[in-house]
Amino acid sequence: MYRIERLTEAMLTSLFEFELRLSEEEPGFYRWTEEADYQEKVRASFGDARYENALSFVAVNENGKIIGRIDASLLPTHFDGSIKCYLDWICVLKSWRHQGVAQALMAALREELATRRIDTLVGLIAANDEAQRFYRSMQGAMIRDEGIWIDC
Repeated sequence: MYRIERLTEAMLTSLFEFELRLSEEEPGFYRWTEEADYQEKVRASFGDARYENALSFVAVNENGKIIGRIDASLLPTHFDGSIKCYLDWICVLKSWRHQGVAQALMAALREELATRRIDTLVGLIAANDEAQRFYRSMQGAMIRDEGIWIDC
């Protein structure tokens, strides 16, 4: 059993433990956590006004441990006066996959977006097969455009 909660600064120690377990369950896959200043940057983001548009939810099991996470950001644009949401990342511990956790995280994000009257969620699809199957199974999802990453 698990519950979905908004990620708070008070949960960061548990979040970093989750990421350690991710790297243990899938060695070599989650490399950004090895950056020397990674945890410091995440901690600092909670007091930084530039992150006001960040939305993060976690799945927490009955033992209070984080087992999944979803991160997104609101994208207001003058182009058409809309606000869209960019899905940055969603991940569940390998040992908890295929138990509805990712779907519950996505549902929490979509509910938050509906509350804010935001009707478009845009994301890049990871190249691995498991991610491909997940995104293609999402209700209301349609593969439209190709994504591009540009280093600045």
